[in-house]
Formats: sequence, C-alpha cells, structure tokens
Amino acid sequence: MWLGLPQLASAVSNAGGLGILTGLTQPTPEKLREAIRETRQLTKKPFAVNLTFLPSINPPPYMAYAKVIIEEGIKVVETAGSAAAAPCIAEFKEAGIYVIHKCTTVRHAQAAVKRMGVDMISVDGFECAGHPGEDDLGGLVLLARAAEDLKVPYIASGGFANGRQLAAALALGAQGVNCGTRFQCTVESPMHQNIKEAMVKATENDTELIFRTMHNTARVYKNAVAKEVVAIERRPGGAKFSDIQHLVSGARGKKVYENGDIDAGIWTCGMATGLIHDIPTCADLVKNIVQEAETIINGMTKLTTGSRQSHL
Repeated sequence: MWLGLPQLASAVSNAGGLGILTGLTQPTPEKLREAIRETRQLTKKPFAVNLTFLPSINPPPYMAYAKVIIEEGIKVVETAGSAAAAPCIAEFKEAGIYVIHKCTTVRHAQAAVKRMGVDMISVDGFECAGHPGEDDLGGLVLLARAAEDLKVPYIASGGFANGRQLAAALALGAQGVNCGTRFQCTVESPMHQNIKEAMVKATENDTELIFRTMHNTARVYKNAVAKEVVAIERRPGGAKFSDIQHLVSGARGKKVYENGDIDAGIWTCGMATGLIHDIPTCADLVKNIVQEAETIINGMTKLTTGSRQSHL
C-alpha cells in the first residue's frame, strides 16, 4: 500500500505499463489530489488510481476519495474489497471511468460484473501479496475458470513477475498481467534498498499467511513479526485481533519500507519474490518481460507447424 506513489506510478506508465497510485496511501483526499497532479507532472501517459475497501474500525472517507478521483479526470480506477465498494463504483461508472475490480474467485467476479457493472476483472490467484481470499485458489485453475465463465475482459494477478508468465497468462485468456511484488523491487520503487535486496535473496517459500484464523487471510514476508502473529493465532483457544493488533499496525509496516529493517513490522510480499533476481529500472523490467514473452510465444509456434507426428 505504501509504495503506490507518483514516482513509481509514473515510471511504470512511462515504461509502457499502467502505473497505479494507491489512493489510501495518501492520508486525506486532498493529499490524493496533490499526488495525482504530481504524477501528471512526471508522465503524460495514462495511469490509474486504486481504491481498496477492507473491513476497518475507522473506515476512511471513501466517497471523498472517489470524488477527488472523478474531479481530477482519472480515466481508470482499480477497486478491491467488499460490497462497500458499490456506491463508489456507481459514481465512477456515472463519470465514465473504466473500473477494474480485483476478485479471488469466479463467482465474486461474476457478481461484481452483474451487480456493480465493473468493466474488467483482475483475477487474483492465491500466490498474490496482500489478501488472496479464503478459497485458496491458485492462478492456473482460477484463470482457466475465468476463461470459461467471464463475459468481460480480465487480467491475471498474483505471482506474476516475468515474460514466461505473461505468455502463460495470455494463453489462459487474460489481456495482461498485474505485477505488484515485482515492481516493488525496481530502482524507482520508494522502498528502502535493504528491503529490495532482501526480496532478491528470498525464495517463493519466504512468505507467510497471517489472519487465517480470522478469515481475513493476508500474505506477507516471512519475518520475525509474521511468525509471531501466526504463533499467537495458533494458540489453544485461538486469538482475537486485539491480541495481535500491536504487531500488525500499518505504522509499523510503513517503517519497514522507510528504515530498511525487515523485522520492523509486517510487509506485503507475494510468492513472486522467488522469481525476482535483480533490481532493474521500470523501463528495463517492462522491456525484458515483453521480450521474453514474445520469445516464448514465437518459440511455441513450433508446436503447431511442421510435422504433426506424435513424439509421445
């Protein structure tokens, strides 16, 4: 959440992707307005704004954030979360904004299209950073199911980091890929260098699932704090959120990115970290992903040309 700032969003857009500002990274709607305007100074390319709706004791003023997004002429919005998103999505649609909604199951995606009229689905597999839902559906099956049942375009999200995966996503019917964890680890990412280097060293086994017992699962980097949270959740009799609240506060997680201490708090990280081996610029990353995907796709034409004799 803390990394979707103008410097990264603009770099992704300038590289040929769709950069996304995370709306709630900004403490107030007016600060979001400033971030949108700053991003426009850094890129002339399209960019989007994310607005995520999650359970909260003190929910932010979502409609005020939505109003700023509309007033500033944003053309694409990414939404995620509960039915609380519906009123804001209705306002976005009324303003002619293209809405991409994140879903972790096909049934939720179908409901979002039918009830809220979203334009595109971001199909979020279990490998993703953040909240993968409670059905534990991996991307391979989930995307294939989306191809069977969805009547709107969709992009693939959760665990994507390279061109080979982009080629696979396209084969599974997606229009593209959403790469959150991979872009955390770029030159332009406003994350401390220590954390970037930790991600390069990490494997696909270095994430942890927290909040499982509270039915609000989140995938984070497997550090000392995440392990402590899981241990508390597994105590006989279970745990209440108040038992771990001091460990999982957003303020502690923000310090990780700012100070470079991997154990300062919990921080979002997907399984794609196992596929991260360098810290490139956004421009180089996008170029490499596209080139690798093209090479893979072109190479696969050999499977459908020439001799059709079975090699099994």
